[in-house]
Amino acid sequence: MSRKKYTVLVPFPIGGGHYAAKGSTLDLLDVQAHALETAGRIKRTALIEAEAAAAAAQEPGAKKTTAKAE
Repeated sequence: MSRKKYTVLVPFPIGGGHYAAKGSTLDLLDVQAHALETAGRIKRTALIEAEAAAAAAQEPGAKKTTAKAE
């Protein structure tokens, strides 16, 4: 089994009175992440980055322009 990176969306207890902070990343196995992902507390970091890249590409101000030398 391989670990995958997840980003915390909603803080949750990780034991010993400590909480996972919003925005922090965790390396978890699929079996560890399943319940947290289903509850909406974490999301795969790769998916968040892909969504951010797609949103940036769709912004109207993100069009590439070339300046002509006059």
